[in-house]
Parts: sequence; C-alpha cells; structure tokens
Amino acid sequence: MRIIDFFDRAARQFADRDCVVDDRQSLSFADVERRSHILAGSFRNLGLPEGAKIGVLAPNCAEAFVALLGIFRAGAIWVPVNNRSTSIELAHFLALVECDLLLVHSDYAYLGIDAASGCKGLCRLFQLDDSDGPLPPIGSVASETVGYPSPDFDPGDICSVFSTGGTTGMPKAALWSHKVWRTLIANFHAGIHHEGAPVHLVAAPLTHAAGVISIPLLAIGATTVMIPRAEPELIMQSIERHRVTTIFLPPTVIYTMLAHPAVRSYDYGSLQNLIYAAAPMSVEKLRDAMDVFGPVLVQTFGQAEAPMVCTVFSRHDHVAALRDAPERLASCGRPGLFSELAVMDDEGNLLPPGETGELVVRGDLVMAGYFNNPEATMESRADGWHHTGDIGRLDADGFVYITDRKRDMIITGGFNVFPSEIEQVIWSHEAVRDCAVIGVPDSKWGEAVVAVVELKNGRSCDAAEIVALVKSALGSVKTPKAVEFWPELPRSNVGKVLKRAIRNSFWKAEGRRI
Repeated sequence: MRIIDFFDRAARQFADRDCVVDDRQSLSFADVERRSHILAGSFRNLGLPEGAKIGVLAPNCAEAFVALLGIFRAGAIWVPVNNRSTSIELAHFLALVECDLLLVHSDYAYLGIDAASGCKGLCRLFQLDDSDGPLPPIGSVASETVGYPSPDFDPGDICSVFSTGGTTGMPKAALWSHKVWRTLIANFHAGIHHEGAPVHLVAAPLTHAAGVISIPLLAIGATTVMIPRAEPELIMQSIERHRVTTIFLPPTVIYTMLAHPAVRSYDYGSLQNLIYAAAPMSVEKLRDAMDVFGPVLVQTFGQAEAPMVCTVFSRHDHVAALRDAPERLASCGRPGLFSELAVMDDEGNLLPPGETGELVVRGDLVMAGYFNNPEATMESRADGWHHTGDIGRLDADGFVYITDRKRDMIITGGFNVFPSEIEQVIWSHEAVRDCAVIGVPDSKWGEAVVAVVELKNGRSCDAAEIVALVKSALGSVKTPKAVEFWPELPRSNVGKVLKRAIRNSFWKAEGRRI
C-alpha cells in the first residue's frame, strides 16, 4: 500500500466524518479526498514529474493538511518546512533537498519568497490558501477533474524527506520510503491502542511528530483538529471542547501545562493517549501528569532517521510501572513490534541486558539514507545497524533506558558522566521548571559538571540546594561544580533545549568542544 491508500481506505469507510478541523473550517473525509485529487492534478498541470519534491510552508491549518495528502497522491515527495526557521535556514534546507515547488501560506509569503531567493531560482512558489497575497495561488493551475490516476510505485520509493533537526550542527535530509511509513504505522498501532472514533489534536507543528502521527491515525478514521500553537490553556480548552482522544506534546509543553494555574479546571476525560517524545521527561513530572491527565501517558522514542516508534511505552506500561516498578518510569518502553533494537559497544559488539552502550536499530523503519550524502549514510550504518547516537541499556524484561546522547557525555576526572541522570534529580526539585547539565572546560577535571536551571515563575532556589540534592542522590562525582540560574533556557523551534547553545556560551573561548 502507498501512504495515500491508508487515507483512501478511511475515506471509503468514513466519508461523512470530519477529517480535519481548524479555526476556520471543517472538512469531511469526502471533502479532503476530493481536494487532494484536485491538488495532485495541479502538480501535473505544472509539469511536475512523479518524485518531485514539494515543500509546504504554513501554520497548522486545514490547507496544509490537505496539501501533504495531495503530494502523496501525486507520487511526489513531501518536504515538511519549519515555519519558525529563518529565511537563511529555510534556503539552506530547500537547496539541500533540491526542492522543486514550495507551497506557501499567505501568512508566510515573504518568508517563503526570501528563502526561495536564497536557492538561486531552484524552487518555484505558489500560494497554498485563497487569501490575498503576493504569490500566484495553486488553485490558479487547478482543474476540477477528480480521479487522479494512481501512479506506479515500489515500496522503496521515497515519499518524504525530513530535516534531521540541526540541534548539533547543520541538518541533513533523511529519506523516508513507503516502507518506512508502513512500518511506522504498524508499530504505532501495535503499541498504541484506540477505542471508538479517534480525535487527534495537532498542537505542536504539523511538520514534526504531531504531523507524523496524524498519518497512522488517519488510517483508522481519526478527526484531526488543528490549533495554531502549543499554548497551554488553548490546548486544555481544545481537549475539552473537541473531546480529544489523542495528542502529541514535547515534555516542555507538558511541564508548562502542569505549571498553569488552570490546569485542573478542564475536563480531560476523553483522553486515551497523551504521547510524549523528543526529549527525556522528568520522572517526578511524569507522576504529576498522570495525576492530572489520568492514566493516558504514552512515550515513544525515534528520530528523523528511524521515526517516532523505535520503542513504545504504553499507557498500560505507565500504570504498571507506577504501581509495581516506579524505577521503570525512566524507561522509553520496549522495541516496536516491527523493529529491532539493540545495545552496541564502540567495537561493534552487541551487549547483554544491563550493560550500557549505543542504541542501534534495524529494519524497515530505518530511513533509506541521507539525501546526496552517501558518506554520512554509510557512517550511520556501521556494523549493519543504524546508529542512533543515543546511549542506553535494556533491562531483563526488554525495556529500554536512554541515559544520554553519545555526544553529550561528560568526561570529568576520567569518569564518564551522563547529564540526563543528573537532570532527573534536579527536575525533582519543586521549584525547577527545566534544566540542562553540560560539561564545561576545567583545568583540573578536563570537564566540570555544570547545571543551568530555569525556575518556575514566582519560585526561588539557590545553588547550594541543587548541589546538596544531587550529591545526596548521586554522589560527589556527578554533583555539579557550579549551578547557574537562567530566566529561560534556549530551545529549538520544536521545544528541545538547545544544549549546543548553552555549551557554546561556556566553550566559546576554547579551541575545542570536548
């Protein structure tokens, strides 16, 4: 099956059901199916071949959702474009993937024009929506012919290209085939269960994990509700108003919701799966979230190179861990049913349960490779496995624990220290909203452990409290040599704490980064 076939299956079964809802309109599955055919025909009228790369630069809205389905229907390649990037960043990525066409919402018209100009004319622009704007609307090349012919395809054909994020350098472009998507869908539904008619709230950007999980949910007839931003009270209001069953949020947004004074004022009884990923989550805040939102927390682990569901820690796993094995709340779950995951040492040897090494995965969930970067592709596949760059271990029951990013490891006084272990302890302090632990240059230790802490509004704490808390829990080697309090930690466009930016502020005078 092609990706669009999963949608078409649902459209046949649920033609009159709401498919996508935003603050301006509500479209049924039949409406979306028709519009996706028309959009696919527009690409053909422009002379775009199958396999053309088509970017979408837009807010969370119905038009953007229809666009990605039209791209899949045409046998083209969806290029998700982050609307929070600068024009320079967008130009770099569009040029990197050799984007053929950029569909731009009128809200981002001038950002799109600036970005495309940086691609030296490689990328054509059309406006996605029907508002007034400086670009020609894609509707101007549309025909009303419905019934776009199904192109020939191979399961290995590329249908999406995703930025690897670039939180540690310039991004690469990960190529996803139909096989990748099919495995993602299979892993998702094998590990995350839904009862009744799903309602999926897209609060985080459609171009990232929230958009990715919309595809497996569409396959079972989910209504996708789009809100423009991940604002805490808007999310809470939307869950109650739309009777939302499923939502993805990065941990930082969940933290902000938990700290909101109105968090217990809304009805979350419809929720079945509150999925979190993209960064570790404080165990203490995880307990708080289960208390507020109910036994609905679900964690997944993945990356652009092996998307979203390398592991699943289901809502039932969370409940069982809270009841019987609280230490397991630090896990990200078991490997997905249709994927292999193992732990490998630096010599390429697979390690037994309990031993720590790099997490490696293989199977059809792994990307086809990096676009135009065979060297990086080969490096990522050393020893026949995809190397995630994450450090972790498996326990005797097959649960996976991520202890850190390989490149975030601190070597202090000859000891390997993994920041996330320290961060878990600091997160447990009632005054702490978020934190980051890094290694900074030190003449005695090589690297010294430093904690940078963001406090909750109106709360106070001093460095001595943080130092004492960590020392009592983890001992002196892992105790921060210094604690700094920042008003706000730097974050990426999708809410990840940018340790690179924090680290650079300490290492900028050095000629090295380790």
